Amino acid sequence: MIRLPFVEPSDVAEAVATGIAVVARGGVILLPTESFYGLGCDPRSEAGVARVFSIKDRPPELSLPVLCADWQQLESLVVVPGSYRTKLSRLWPAAVTVVLPTVVDLPAARCSTLAVRIPEHAELRALLYRVGPLTGTSANRHGDPPVTTVDRALASLTEAPDLALDAGATVGGEASTLVDLCRDEPEILRPGARTWEEPYPNSC
Repeated sequence: MIRLPFVEPSDVAEAVATGIAVVARGGVILLPTESFYGLGCDPRSEAGVARVFSIKDRPPELSLPVLCADWQQLESLVVVPGSYRTKLSRLWPAAVTVVLPTVVDLPAARCSTLAVRIPEHAELRALLYRVGPLTGTSANRHGDPPVTTVDRALASLTEAPDLALDAGATVGGEASTLVDLCRDEPEILRPGARTWEEPYPNSC
């Protein structure tokens, strides 16, 4: 396993160069998010997704959420209904994940839907912009609590990922809010760090 610092904007370039090579061969990256550490692979890669499931000991019937740098990446994976575009544009980047129909079949998706978000973590977005969208499931063995450090992640997982981006301790707290937008009305599947109803000043 390669371990790299991921604290300053200057750390992103080396992380990108190594991350591109790891993802291209179906590898997995341990990466920081706004709250906890996550496991990233190419959501379109059968090998990468299988490895995430193995490292996490995750039940195969579950899907993997995906992190995107921007709308262009997001809309290469999912269909965003026109009725939600303005709200999501104002909301993201934020710790709010939404479930939407997929554009094409994806190894990370289940039942033709995928949970996606544009994260608040600036260095992570810079990485995603160059490497491409990555899965963002929590970096812990299935059933264990989410973790805020690389060392705790490594202690929980069944085996080490290929690359660990060490940003020190993340803030923890609540996981992202999860909202199903595949229905006539939004359904809150998991209340979390942000509320769906809250007005957001951000735009991406």
